[in-house]
Amino acid sequence: MTTRAATQTQLSADSIATPTAPTWDLTLFGVALMLSAFGLVMVYSASAVYAMGRFGSDTHFALRQLVYLGVGLVAMVVALQLDYRIWARFSRPLLIASVVLLIVVLVPGVGVRVGGAQRWFRLGPLSLQPSELAKLALIFYLATILADENRRLKALGTGFVAPLLVVGLVSGLTLLQPDLGTAVLLGLAALLLMFVAGTRLIYLMGAGLIAAPLAWFAVVGTPWRLKRLMAFFDPEGHREGAGYQVYEALLTLGSGGLTGVGLGEGQQKLFYLPEAHTDFILPVIGQELGFIGVSTVIVLFGLLLWRGSRTALRASDPFGRYLATGITGVIGFQACMNMAVVVGVMPTKGITLPFVSYGGTSLVTSLFMIGLLLSISRGHRPAAGRRSWGLREQTQEPPRLRGASANPLRISSGGVWRAFKGQRGPQGSPREGGA
Repeated sequence: MTTRAATQTQLSADSIATPTAPTWDLTLFGVALMLSAFGLVMVYSASAVYAMGRFGSDTHFALRQLVYLGVGLVAMVVALQLDYRIWARFSRPLLIASVVLLIVVLVPGVGVRVGGAQRWFRLGPLSLQPSELAKLALIFYLATILADENRRLKALGTGFVAPLLVVGLVSGLTLLQPDLGTAVLLGLAALLLMFVAGTRLIYLMGAGLIAAPLAWFAVVGTPWRLKRLMAFFDPEGHREGAGYQVYEALLTLGSGGLTGVGLGEGQQKLFYLPEAHTDFILPVIGQELGFIGVSTVIVLFGLLLWRGSRTALRASDPFGRYLATGITGVIGFQACMNMAVVVGVMPTKGITLPFVSYGGTSLVTSLFMIGLLLSISRGHRPAAGRRSWGLREQTQEPPRLRGASANPLRISSGGVWRAFKGQRGPQGSPREGGA
């Protein structure tokens, strides 16, 4: 017995002394690939007839989606191979670049106007949507400043006002395009990150109270948004006007039954349902693959959010934790908003379904975000001691952080900051102190 116990002790010591090769989340990787591949199939099914009538080729949109998928996979692999912490060094330049692009796209003759919205740059046969890049840049920036141990997260100025001013700038520029859906998405993701980081709840509630009348004014003060709101309350009564899309989407979803009419056999996509291959691709899935198809998509997104949240809880440093939280939040909020719109739970917002809807910049950005999550789940050796954009100098994982990583209950939503209560800045001032 003594020999056996000694052997087990030696094996345990060897396993601790010899670090295992880093692994990344294969489940998350597989789910992202499944959603992207499924989206490619459904983009072709939803757009073939429309593409043939307008461009003379039924594969017009599918081929472009395939190109974007290839670029997105390359971006995902690059993000996976790199240490995710290097992005903290470039968070401010990326944010500044995204703000500049959001301004330039509004210049007449530079940005492309489609359906009354000026949101894209035309790059030959392809297009670029700056707001998609702004989402990622904003997450980088917020994760960087919230991970700074010298920042007092409970102080009104440093923990709430300063981040919110940046969020307000980016959201305001997206509203000018106009793109209310993305502006709301950015606000929700920012509030989630600040809540998890430890910003006082009373401040976040105050932000919600301030944003509510502003959002109401943005809707009521714009005639076409007001029409959409009225159509939301009575889609059937406005089915010949602003409620046409939602009404047709509900008809399309309801006609699929349990198993659907068959892949490629849907009828509503034949010039009845607008934007069938972009914002309203989920109803096409419902008609052709039925309740089973829609449920499968929901389950896949549920798995993705679970693995993303798991990655955030197990991240080895604050920047990785906040970055994973922001990415998971953005993808989750966007998917929920799209689904809520197509089933008539929310007014029409012009929000695509991540990975599934047609959209080059959205697909590439989403896959790059998955690569970042995989990099965080993979873990990396502690970075060499250096300071970058206010991040603390750290050559090894602090004891309090190791304990927090081992005990997910201590870093649950709204209490992440408590895992670092023992840490102090260079002057000895508590991180959580402040007004």
